[in-house]
Amino acid sequence: MELVRVNNLCKTFKKHAVPAVDGVSFSVFKGEVLGLVGESGCGKTTLAKLILRLAGADKGSVYYKGMDLLGISHGEMRGMRKSLQIIFQDPYASLDPRMRIGSVIEEVFDIHKDIPSAERKSKTIELLESVGLGEAYLARMPSELSGGERQRVGIARALATDPEFIICDEPVSSLDISIQAQILNLLIELQKKKNLTYLFISHDLGVIGSICDRVMVMQSGRIVEMEKCEDVFKNPKEDYTKTLLKAVFL
Repeated sequence: MELVRVNNLCKTFKKHAVPAVDGVSFSVFKGEVLGLVGESGCGKTTLAKLILRLAGADKGSVYYKGMDLLGISHGEMRGMRKSLQIIFQDPYASLDPRMRIGSVIEEVFDIHKDIPSAERKSKTIELLESVGLGEAYLARMPSELSGGERQRVGIARALATDPEFIICDEPVSSLDISIQAQILNLLIELQKKKNLTYLFISHDLGVIGSICDRVMVMQSGRIVEMEKCEDVFKNPKEDYTKTLLKAVFL
């Protein structure tokens, strides 16, 4: 079943003549992990922001279960954000350094008001345990955590609203190689357990190949190739894709 459909999405920033996102169209199917790969600056994060309306598109449409997210009010979109979440690239920047970990997650309940006050602590502990942490982390500050632990908190926060679709925006690029594998395994485990759908963004085709069903290759704001992961690795069609693959096997 088609969960998300993006049609002819475009965005040009005033200070740049070249479009950041240039006529991008694709579908994401329920339960799949769709990869988006390209070098830094090609428009991947801008596309993610446009889909979630964290930035305004110049034209195009984004459908979630048939509803055009770009055509609804801000209030309606606020309600939709429970189903549509994002895991950010930088676990250091995405957590408020002044808030304890328990409060970081409970803040989501303050915004969406779905969890009664009496149940918030137990729900927060449950979320932390689901990402391999636990109750001992409730009182800790972000500065006391490793990069991998902070990213686990970021994942727990994204899961707090029981979303159906999550954009993973370079979620392991700032982590050590050994920690990357742990976080990727966690994301795969959660995706299967909760039947989540991911748009997984990375500049590394090796990472994409380890978690994704299909992959889109983005160059200069455009999708230049879209295939099953195994087909891209075995028979890439675009020279740009071949260049990205060479970086994996160096």
